[in-house]
Amino acid sequence: MSKQGFCAQSLLEWYDHNRRDLPWRAKKDEKPNPYYVLLSEIMLQQTQVVTVIPYFYRFIEHFPTINILADADRDTVMSLWTGLGYYSRARNLHRCAQEIMRKNGEVPDTVKELKALSGVGNYTAAAIASIAFNVPVVPIDGNVERLTARLFTIDAELPKAKKYLDEKAGHLNDDLIAKQRAGDFSQALFDVGATVCKPKNPSCLSCPLSKQCLGYKKGIAETLPRKVVKSSRPVRYGIAFFIQDREGRILFRKRPAKGLLGGTLELPGTQWDLKPISLDNAKESVGVKGLFEDKGCIKHVFTHFVLKLRLYKRIEKIDLSFRDRDELWYSFDDIQFLPFSSLMKKLVQLGFD
Repeated sequence: MSKQGFCAQSLLEWYDHNRRDLPWRAKKDEKPNPYYVLLSEIMLQQTQVVTVIPYFYRFIEHFPTINILADADRDTVMSLWTGLGYYSRARNLHRCAQEIMRKNGEVPDTVKELKALSGVGNYTAAAIASIAFNVPVVPIDGNVERLTARLFTIDAELPKAKKYLDEKAGHLNDDLIAKQRAGDFSQALFDVGATVCKPKNPSCLSCPLSKQCLGYKKGIAETLPRKVVKSSRPVRYGIAFFIQDREGRILFRKRPAKGLLGGTLELPGTQWDLKPISLDNAKESVGVKGLFEDKGCIKHVFTHFVLKLRLYKRIEKIDLSFRDRDELWYSFDDIQFLPFSSLMKKLVQLGFD
């Protein structure tokens, strides 16, 4: 490898023949749609491509342009995001579109301006700038860090090695051709990382960078990058209540705008704690009365913990005359149009079973 880092020519040649066909990606010789790039990159934060694709199609069907997204009701945006997780991204995406429309209605074309938008950090700004506007910058995500660690046999453990890895990765585009084809170069890095230089069982024999990869030559590519072994996720417990009125509508409440599942609707329930809570204490805590049937437990895995949420269904339905005007009552059919998390959808389904 040269002092520059590595030769980009072989990577770009590979990309020209093996590029993934993705709905937000411009066809060969077409100009990228900056709105599509921004939308996809925010969706792809901590989420795999295969998961994002149907959500991307759904969003561009409802919000074909950024001004339509900016004018949309936030609850509608949240409802279309349901199931994709990390709901702060949906709120930030909506604010981001509004911020762009308050300026000139065009997605910014510099990393600095992009980073000033809600929900757009260093990586996302670099990805949008390079792919949408051919800005010669390397977007550094986990794929690019892994590829860099293997290319240069950087065996220091993550996360301590991240700063050094990112410095090395930032020079992967030192070749002139990489700068001239900045968008293609970034996407080539993503595609190799996702389909060839995979975390486990990398396809080194078919990798366009194998001749330059020190990790492959030393036979240790699959062991890189080295990571500190994570401890197991803690388990949290809670109780949720399924309560219907005489017309079959279900009682919900809205979660705070900030925080986990922020802004989505949920069944009334307790906080999620490290110790289980009794039904009597849960009823007192939430402020519900009546006889309840145990419908079972839902296990849901979040990034940092596992949730075990037990559902209780009120045996008798509530008369509408006693309904508080601040309570939220929706039918099962309403759920598809409102901001519900996949966790709450599972609980509602359990309540009807």
